[in-house]
Amino acid sequence: MTSETEIRAKSKPATPVTPAAKTSSPQPQMHSHSPAGPTAFPAPQQIGFFLLPDFALMSYASAIEPLRAANLLAGRPVYNILNYSVSGGHIASSSGTAVPTTPLAQAPTNLHSLFVCAGGHPSQWQAPGMLPALRKLARWGVRMGGISSGAYVLAAAGLLGQRQFTIHWEHAPALIEAFPDLEPQRARFVMDGDRITCGGGVAPLDMMHAMIAENLGSDFATRVSDWFLHTQVGTSTGSQRASLAERYNLHHPGLLRVLEKMETTIEDPKSREEMARFARLSTRQLDRLFDQHLGKSFLETYRQVRLDHAHRLLTQSALTISEIAFATGFSNSSHFSRSYKATYGITPSMARGD
Repeated sequence: MTSETEIRAKSKPATPVTPAAKTSSPQPQMHSHSPAGPTAFPAPQQIGFFLLPDFALMSYASAIEPLRAANLLAGRPVYNILNYSVSGGHIASSSGTAVPTTPLAQAPTNLHSLFVCAGGHPSQWQAPGMLPALRKLARWGVRMGGISSGAYVLAAAGLLGQRQFTIHWEHAPALIEAFPDLEPQRARFVMDGDRITCGGGVAPLDMMHAMIAENLGSDFATRVSDWFLHTQVGTSTGSQRASLAERYNLHHPGLLRVLEKMETTIEDPKSREEMARFARLSTRQLDRLFDQHLGKSFLETYRQVRLDHAHRLLTQSALTISEIAFATGFSNSSHFSRSYKATYGITPSMARGD
């Protein structure tokens, strides 16, 4: 499947500086601190944010604000925040707030890290010159990051092979379909050497806590988190979503096992009898549990799980409607279209704006 469109960049690339002088990994160098704050810091790190149109504003703010607070608490710049886009100019966020940017081609080789910040519709992220520019920075030793759906862009640039990474749970299905060799982790954030990714939302707060601790020590990172009342710092392995028990407001172990199995067998749906055996229940018990706890039948619930998955693929992937029907366990596109319209009131083609 075509995952990228590479066109020559509109802006002429800046003359590269010899990358040999760049250090690729941060080293904690804070020597001492007083109640007023640390008294010795390493040289400021250049942290870049590559913004795509309609980028997730909350995720972006959750990433840059800890860096700003670190500068404030340190009493001097310890992080320089730089904003980039493909061609420069103001880039509108998901809420319409515009951020001024510099063309990515002008990014210096002494960038420590570059985070790709993106929102919805990953299959449409095909800006001129974007992927070659990202690959060039990676070759120079820049630490490459993805925020919210930014990992999809890194995958399209071929920068996530043999790496552990994560992506916002809503965009995981589109990434897996587009790049079947890659498997995102179910984690809030993942730091794997010179790749660092998070699921978006408020997860960047946790990721930046870890990144600041890596550079300036855990005590200073805790002071930054306290500044934002971020007293419950999440771990890298923390979940991105509420548990099934919380989402469905139920606690029956057998029913939870079936619901979890539904979410992992979307492409190859299991029969009611197979699911009952899997949960060590009779089919009559299974039917009673669905009716009692969810107010829906087994088949209605399973169909909704598959249609929700199909909806995400329709809005976020370049798969054809027939391919989406197959990927969500429908026998053909006609059956899929009828089921989709009965649930959402519009056809799959209308959902895509065709």
